[in-house]
Amino acid sequence: MTRTNVDAMTAKNDTLASDEKATGWRGSRAVWMAAAKQALISSGVDAVKIQPLAGQLQIARTSFYWFFKDRNALLDALLEEWDTKNTGAFVEACGAYAEAIPEAVLNLIAVFHDEALFEPQLDFAIRGWAHHSDLAAGRVHEADETRLKAIRAMFARFGFAEDEADVRARTVYLTQIGYISMQVSEATAVRMARAPGYVKTFCGQAPSPSELARFYARLKFDPAAET
Repeated sequence: MTRTNVDAMTAKNDTLASDEKATGWRGSRAVWMAAAKQALISSGVDAVKIQPLAGQLQIARTSFYWFFKDRNALLDALLEEWDTKNTGAFVEACGAYAEAIPEAVLNLIAVFHDEALFEPQLDFAIRGWAHHSDLAAGRVHEADETRLKAIRAMFARFGFAEDEADVRARTVYLTQIGYISMQVSEATAVRMARAPGYVKTFCGQAPSPSELARFYARLKFDPAAET
């Protein structure tokens, strides 16, 4: 490393150290990520910029560089976090234990009702971003293929032929993504009441009362309270 590079790094570190002393807090990677994600969801990718985020967090702009090389690194991290969480939820649900295909489908439907597992607003924001970015579009395409592959494997596990598993997987996935893309708003009771019909449509079999009971319990939904 040249003397010039050493001096430059020293100057940058001195600036960051001075900044930290002035503010008393430089945030954390998680704090910057949370703010960036909220900006993306609320206003789109153009709102994910260092200075506005710093102002919102009341942290000096230079603090950002303790955690990310530049804005592109932050955007890459947002894509990675989205894919790990939302696509990961699909894969896990499709591989979860089920005695029969109706329960397997209910396992997957449950993902869309639990934002701790899957964030629909984030999925919508990422897809909006993909309309203007080849990088984001590529990641969305990869995620869609991974999710469809997992759903096809779920149907295949219960004896569906390859071509039928593919069509049913697309029916499940495109319906649920349609809810997100159209930003459909339904009361919980209404959507829950439709779940048995969706299951029968998706797999050709209606869920049993015990399967529905487990599904409702998982989502902390009490049908009796809605009647």
